[in-house]
Amino acid sequence: MNQKSLIPPDPNHHQSNLTTLSLARCIAFLTRRGARLLTGARSLWIGCQPELKQRIYYANHNSHIDFILLWSSLPKSIRRQTRPVAASDYWMKDGLRRFLIQDTFNGVTIQRHKEQNQDPLQPIHDVLAQGSSIIFFPEGTRNLNDDIDLLDFKSGLYNLHRQFPEVEIVPVWISNLKRVMPKGALIPLPLLSTVCFGRPLDQHLEMNKTEFLAYAQQQLLKLKQVENQ
Repeated sequence: MNQKSLIPPDPNHHQSNLTTLSLARCIAFLTRRGARLLTGARSLWIGCQPELKQRIYYANHNSHIDFILLWSSLPKSIRRQTRPVAASDYWMKDGLRRFLIQDTFNGVTIQRHKEQNQDPLQPIHDVLAQGSSIIFFPEGTRNLNDDIDLLDFKSGLYNLHRQFPEVEIVPVWISNLKRVMPKGALIPLPLLSTVCFGRPLDQHLEMNKTEFLAYAQQQLLKLKQVENQ
């Protein structure tokens, strides 16, 4: 008989896991409500409906709370199966950030800089292969330039489209967060914000990388125009 099977489970370890889970859920609830209250966020589903489909929600990136606001805008049943993608160099710096991104938001962390013999998108591939949806920022970093609506997209969105063509890719424009959470601010400013969900991208496997990324950017910018009307 395996000696390990004779060792009874540690009740303290089980209790610790339950405590961590309860704390994470409490923080997620408070963060979700707080983000929407502070930003006065409204959700506009103008090109699709909130459905339990596997999707890649891709959005413009101006602030560290972008994914929190988008994630909070999803109905509970969809939010539970949707995982935000975040940069490990920021979110894995210390224990608090690791707890927030991993336990509270169930996020997926990736390396922004490719290391030798490693695919930085592999954690995302694994999540999509398991059937989850994701929140993705194809600019790769925050856009802090007030004169530019979008930074050039990295190749990640194109690669995901090629490898998971059956997954819907939905553009999401997040307005005003550059002013709600300016660089260096610790507390969001109480300004109105909008999360605008557009029509899923058409499948364009015939497009090369440059063409597809230009198309994806164009569809995202169209939402800004709609939101301003």
